[in-house]
Amino acid sequence: MTLSSKMVILLVAGAVLSFDQITKAIVDLLLNFRQEEIVIDGFFRFVHWGNTGAAWSLFRDSNTLLAIISAVALVVLYLLRHHFETHTRTGQIALGLVCGGILGNLTDRIFRSHVIDFLYFYVNRREGGEIGFPAFNVADTAICSGVALIFILAWKKEDSVSQTEGAPVSEAEKKSG
Repeated sequence: MTLSSKMVILLVAGAVLSFDQITKAIVDLLLNFRQEEIVIDGFFRFVHWGNTGAAWSLFRDSNTLLAIISAVALVVLYLLRHHFETHTRTGQIALGLVCGGILGNLTDRIFRSHVIDFLYFYVNRREGGEIGFPAFNVADTAICSGVALIFILAWKKEDSVSQTEGAPVSEAEKKSG
């Protein structure tokens, strides 16, 4: 991995971490804990919720364990970074997004003892109540986007390898091989 590829990963991770923490600080300033503000009625609210679990509040009240897992995940990602197409700009961005997102939520776990989630999409039901997607934040968005890019890169690589394996061999390649 060249210095410039490491710089891209670090810059993306730093930008995600910064944007994540700035948005969470704004939420802290503008909304009281558990307060909600409707932005688009029946569709979107800004909320100030604390999550001590993982996605969809799985493993609720496991903040310390999840902080340790996050730290270990960062170390593993660093050690295995060469497996993530980091020779491509898209791979560098993907890894930067994942690492920056993990750092953003890890920062919350260490300094707030919970992760601040503040983006909440929902739909009002005709019978009353609502159906909502779990609240999330910038770090969560970066992690999901980065993982999606990694999957796309792996799929494209596998697709190009299978196309190469099935390609007809020219006469010149037969003579030289």
